[in-house]
Amino acid sequence: MPESRREALPDELVDLGLFDSHDFQASFVRVPEPNQREATLLLEGITCAACVWLNEQHVAHQPGVIAVSINYATRRARVRWNDQETRLSRILASIQAIGYRAYPYDPQREETLAGKERKSALWRLFVAGFGAMQVMMYALPEYVAGEGEMSADMSALLRWASLVLTLPVVLYSAGPFFSQAWRDLRQRRLGMDVPVSLGIGTAFLASLWSFFSGQGEVYFDSVAMFVFFLLCGRFLEMLARQKAARGAEELAKILPAVAERLTRWPGVVGEQVDVSRLAVGDVVRIKPGTVIPADGVVLDGSSAADESLLTGESVAVEKAVGDSVIGGSVNGASPLVVRLTGVGDSTRLAGIRRLMDRAQDERPRAARLADRFAGRFVALVVTAAALTGLFWWGQDPDRALWVCVSVLVVSCPCALSLATPVALTVATASLARQGVLVTRGHALESLAAADFFVFDKTGTLTTGAMKVESMEVRKSRDLAWVQSVALGLEVASEHRIAEALRSADWPVTAASIEQVSVHVGEGVSGRYEGLDLRLGNAQFVSNWVPESELARIADGLLPKTPLFLACPQGLLASFGLSDEVRDDAAELVAALRVRGAGVGILSGDTQRVVEEVAERIGVSEAAGGQMPEDKLARVKALQLAGRRVAMIGDGVNDGPVLARADVSVAMGEGTELARNQADVVLLGGRFLPLLEGLRTTTKCNRVIRQNLVWALTYNLIAMPAAMAGWVTPWMAGIGMSASSLVVILNALRIQRRV
Repeated sequence: MPESRREALPDELVDLGLFDSHDFQASFVRVPEPNQREATLLLEGITCAACVWLNEQHVAHQPGVIAVSINYATRRARVRWNDQETRLSRILASIQAIGYRAYPYDPQREETLAGKERKSALWRLFVAGFGAMQVMMYALPEYVAGEGEMSADMSALLRWASLVLTLPVVLYSAGPFFSQAWRDLRQRRLGMDVPVSLGIGTAFLASLWSFFSGQGEVYFDSVAMFVFFLLCGRFLEMLARQKAARGAEELAKILPAVAERLTRWPGVVGEQVDVSRLAVGDVVRIKPGTVIPADGVVLDGSSAADESLLTGESVAVEKAVGDSVIGGSVNGASPLVVRLTGVGDSTRLAGIRRLMDRAQDERPRAARLADRFAGRFVALVVTAAALTGLFWWGQDPDRALWVCVSVLVVSCPCALSLATPVALTVATASLARQGVLVTRGHALESLAAADFFVFDKTGTLTTGAMKVESMEVRKSRDLAWVQSVALGLEVASEHRIAEALRSADWPVTAASIEQVSVHVGEGVSGRYEGLDLRLGNAQFVSNWVPESELARIADGLLPKTPLFLACPQGLLASFGLSDEVRDDAAELVAALRVRGAGVGILSGDTQRVVEEVAERIGVSEAAGGQMPEDKLARVKALQLAGRRVAMIGDGVNDGPVLARADVSVAMGEGTELARNQADVVLLGGRFLPLLEGLRTTTKCNRVIRQNLVWALTYNLIAMPAAMAGWVTPWMAGIGMSASSLVVILNALRIQRRV
């Protein structure tokens, strides 16, 4: 968000109508479809997973809201609405109505809110800690003194001092527990702070009644210690959560705030401008060691760019005149002058961030089950505490209250609700740093479970940087005519072969072809000078050229990929295109086999070319000449046979099969359709990060299972123990906080590389 916008943003959102201004929305609202708006917001006041559920449910039921998703670890919300039915100000007002605040997302505000949260938590913790220590000092004489050893006046004085010191602990330090519980109850929901608040409130009010009535014992020391231990756990949990979120938000914070724009090029006079004011076509100067502010093409200078945060590639990439640079990468030792080709939401960095955000739209099955179970478990805890209190009231009235409080607190299912979302946030951030971009929530679970990996060939197993190595023209046409027609036919195609023809150094211009049509998986057709033309694979031109002739030419071109230009009168020309196999393809296949996974190739290229590539990298199952529907049918057959299929592709013809596979992986330099269909995107053009991704996803799923088992085991042991009277309230506070902390610390292990 521009600096001016940050300064103008009010700390107290009074005039919410400001947020309906299109100028104000420009920095944090995008238009995914006509009449729709999507905003990225920061939520203030989120204290637990129950807050996330409450906000999602409340906002989702607002008129005109299409979708809402909130990430617990980052506190970021994505809200999509129909701007014909509602306005952003109404959505923000609905959030305020349940006790939360929403702000336009920007990294600086996120850091500000995180610091504010830490400061507030520290003050509450300090008050609770100071109060607990002092109250314990005043309570200790009564514990150690024998009967009749302390005068009534002294005892009353110590109790008054304990009450005075406990009041700020309950009213201030424990305030968030009560406010959150009240929010939940107003929404007719039993959140996780409800049993905690009941425990604190009941214990304090009972002690207050005993204090003024002079009957029974007062336990202000236990209440203060109980709150202190709870806040200790929450504070440590907050620090761990913010650490996890910091990794997930790295991409949002790497762009500089200002850039040096050259006022006239060629020229050396520059001005410092806000990055948000840059436009396509602007020329900027990038000093050594600074971050490139947007996508562009080098006009002057030579250097090397560190793209590791965007692609996972640790080796700096050489940049010279004519090379593309990516916004967010770091310039090396020499200055560069760059003409911008993409700014704001049109940059590659923005696209990566949108794909990462999409992963938060859906939760894995384990997370949905845990959230559903946690809500019901709170009702079970409150019921069990009430029944336990009644039982102990009949057995030992003096202990009934404290046993009831222990049950309320010790069994709060915070750890259960944290088990999955924190692990997913840590894993997603860790994978992004390795060059593996997770774009859908189920991908972590599905990738780890995949047992058969299907690869496309061109642009996936190979680099996709195809070159025209040979060309044979029939005598009926001259070379220049064939080259011009081939270029004209491929103008509308995004296939790698089209790129190879367009990048060929031919001294001709593209012919103006009529009725150009792209046939996915086959080639392109058109009409020129009254002649019907086809340019594509052997199957595509087989109606006009004998198959025996096509096979003979294809065999002579091996291992190059054959391409044919034909008309109804016969073959006009043939081309041989080369494509290098990726350096780490064989290593990836070998590693997958070690894992016990099956590996296959499905390609639209000829069978002979596909078999040659398969032999080089060690794949035994390879099928060429595959149309998109053929690939789809083969994946379906594998799934019917019980295999969990991962599809790795890069082209338009891979879109349907990527959508069908259990988990899909697209190459980052592939087509936009492939990236949008895929669950995972590989950045940097390398396969080895996928191996690291497989290890990380396996570890993530193992950690989630461990967390769920730990949370359930803890509750199954802690609740009966508390009901039996073996757990005091302060022990319950430690146990509940420790269980949540264990879950978060275990999740942080995911980012450690072994």
